[in-house]
Parts: sequence; C-alpha cells; structure tokens
Amino acid sequence: METQVEKTIANKSSAGLIFALMAGYSMIYMDKSMISTAVLPIAKEFNLDAGQTGMIMSFFFLGYSLMQIPGGWLADKIGAKKVLMLSLAIISIFSFAFGAVSSLMLFMVIRFFAGLGHGGYPPSCSKSIADNFPQERRTFIQSLILSTSGIGGILAFTLGTNLINANWRYGYLALGTMFAIALVLVGVFVPKQAASAKTGTSNKPAIKFSQVITNRNVLVLFVAMLLLNFLLYGNMSWLPSFLAQKFAIDIKTIGYLLAVNAVFQTVATMFAGALLSKLFLGKERMFILSATVLAAILVAAFVTSNNLVLSMICLIAVSMVSVSAFTAIFTWPHKIMDPSIIGSSIGIINTGGTLGGFLAPMILGQLIKAAGGSFTLAFGFMAVASLLCGLCVLGVKKEA
Repeated sequence: METQVEKTIANKSSAGLIFALMAGYSMIYMDKSMISTAVLPIAKEFNLDAGQTGMIMSFFFLGYSLMQIPGGWLADKIGAKKVLMLSLAIISIFSFAFGAVSSLMLFMVIRFFAGLGHGGYPPSCSKSIADNFPQERRTFIQSLILSTSGIGGILAFTLGTNLINANWRYGYLALGTMFAIALVLVGVFVPKQAASAKTGTSNKPAIKFSQVITNRNVLVLFVAMLLLNFLLYGNMSWLPSFLAQKFAIDIKTIGYLLAVNAVFQTVATMFAGALLSKLFLGKERMFILSATVLAAILVAAFVTSNNLVLSMICLIAVSMVSVSAFTAIFTWPHKIMDPSIIGSSIGIINTGGTLGGFLAPMILGQLIKAAGGSFTLAFGFMAVASLLCGLCVLGVKKEA
C-alpha cells in the first residue's frame, strides 16, 4: 500500500515537472517565432530595411549563443531549477522592455539581453530531465518537451499575430506576462535538488568541463546543430516576409497559415521521439541523414513553387522532417553522454544551434538584399546547410 502511494505521488510530481518545463519551453518558442511577425510592422513604423530587421533578430541569437555554455555549466553546478527561474525572469523583464522602446539600437540591445535569458533554459531543462527521470525515459520526455516548439508557434501565430495586428507592443506586453506565469510554474513544480538516485551517477568520479568541451561527439553535434539551424531559424525568421511578398497575404492570414504549420511540427516532434526511442534506437545517424536530405529537397520545391497550396504542403513537410532531425540531435546526448554533464553537453551542442540562429537572419537578410528582394538564393543556402548537417552526423561515435 505504501509503495502504491509513493508511486502515485511520484507520478503526480513527474506530471507537474513535465508541465512546468513544457510551459517555459512553449514561451521560449513563442518568443522566437513571434519576432518574425513583429518585425513587419516595426520595419514599416521605423523605416527599417531587411538588413536592419535581420540585425534585430540576429542580436537575440548572439546573446542566446553566448549564454548556452555558461547556462549549461551553471545547471550542472548549482542545479537546474535556479538557472530555469533566472532565465525566465530575465526574459520576462526584457519582453516588457522590448514593447516600450522606439529605436533600432534599443531593439537590438534588448533582444540581445532577452537572448541571454533564453540561453540558460534549454541546457537546464535537459539537466532537470536527466536528474529526475531514468535513462530509458529521457529521450521521449525530452522530445515531448521539444514538441512545445509547435505549441509556441501556434501561440505566436494566433494570439501573438492577432495582438501584433492590433498593435505590436501589445504582443510583447502579453509575452512578458506569460513568461512570468511560466516562472511561477517552474518555481512550484521543479524539484530543488537533483534526484541522484535516479540518475545512478553519485559514485562516479567527476568529469571535468575540459573533457566535455573536447569530447568528439559533443563537437560533431555542435557543428550539426549549427548547420541545421540555418534552415530552422532561417525559416522562422523569413517565412512571414516571404509569404507576404510572394503571395501578397496580410499578417493575420500569414499567422493562421504558420499556426497550421506549427500544429504539424508539434505532432512530428512527438512522433520523432517515439521513433527514436524504439524503431531507430541505435540508428540515429540514418534517421538524421534521411531527414536532412529530404528537407533539402522540400526546401527547393517550396521556394520554386508559385502555387500557395503546393508551397504550404512543402513547407509543412519541411517543418516536420527538419524538426525530426533536430529532435534526434538534441536527444542523442541522453543516450551517449553521462547524466552528470548533460547540462554542459547540451549547452555546448545547442550553442551551435543558436549560432546558426544568430548567423541565419543576418546572412539570409544580406542574401535577400543582394538578390534584389528574391528569396531563392537564401533558401538555396538553407538547403545546402541541411545536406551538410546530415553528412556531419556520420562522424558521431556511439561511445561517449
């Protein structure tokens, strides 16, 4: 009877933990998705060109990139909960601030500091999963939490877009409030101490940070994330502008189209997690290579199509296969790295992703500008990056 009661309490505790982490991650992705729509009225109001709006988006990812490794190291050293709460508090403050300023320089500075806040969340979230769940459950739980990329996208392209359509400043007032709510949920549901009994690593000798940052698998996955995120964040940053230009669609309609895309993205992430836990267990290289090659082909089809329905089908397919590849790369460390260094490992690997996010809007903005407003060259660049990502993961060794 006592065992059953303990099991029930543990299940409720796990459900609350997962819910809190998903709430925070949903807001993280809502913020990253919403800016691509918000820059449309901001560019119009302040007479900004593609290069300047690209800088606003890129400065966010510069801050994000700089904080990934320190955030992961801190999560391993002082605990995931403290880093999670600090991250959410910083983002909430700078979301409110973004909606209150009116100059390009301040937009860039505030997005940089918001990026610093974002940087601590992914590695500390992964650390919390490693601390509180057995190894065989971590891949699926991590993919479940990553599925919030779609939930965040749905919120960004429905609630966020409608608020931005009325007044872009309202969108950031709402965003700051929602981050504050996520902060409270993390404070209530995330355990303070690492559950070392579950990880089974308490008696192992400590692994030095220098060993983590020079680990072959960590470095290969860092480069793979960098390349894949040229596609992921390139899409996220420039899709609203592309659809508005090519098909003459208003912001509200774009929001609903991208919300539908986000629904499929959510389903794909959860489905990828299930596949990677069972059917493709030990076959991650093949899974990622296949997904990235297919994504490159679909990107080419998307950008060359002149039919809105066909373009949206290609876009949804691109989102589903590319986010599946991302899920595979992000969850792989749970299978090949020691749980005691999972925060640092994910922090380093995801720095590759956020560097891709920093470089993509800026590089693609300049490619669009150089091509006289055409998006073909920019999307071609993203397709090549996807192919290179698939080839890169062939260098991962099964042994950490």
